[in-house]
Amino acid sequence: MNKPLSAHEALIYVMVIASAVDRTMNDKELGRIGELIHALPVFDGFDDERLISVSRDCAKLLAGSEGLDIVLETVRDTLPARLYDTAYALAVEVASADFSVKAEELRLLSLLRDRLGLDKLTCAAIERSAIARYRKG
Repeated sequence: MNKPLSAHEALIYVMVIASAVDRTMNDKELGRIGELIHALPVFDGFDDERLISVSRDCAKLLAGSEGLDIVLETVRDTLPARLYDTAYALAVEVASADFSVKAEELRLLSLLRDRLGLDKLTCAAIERSAIARYRKG
């Protein structure tokens, strides 16, 4: 990679890996990524036109040897610690978007939690809030 990632890009990488970890990036997950970028204040100033190119850059890293580890390390090294829980929350949002969290997605969330050094109570609260938001009537 030629230039360091921005915090925006690192957060997008987290959402891309959450969508791609089960080898499918479905429309609900991709749509949710776009919605989150438009809605959340953490993405203020991000140029929406760059979403596809940032996603492709992440996909290129993932395709390489030890791609997931490299992406996780890059995210950890790029983000300030105050955004670690935000990154985890974004991963949970994308994983939950299709109303089904698969084993691969759970494993990614565990890896992300460990890599970012997040405590289990914080992660459980984030996960529980997603369950409440995505519950069907």
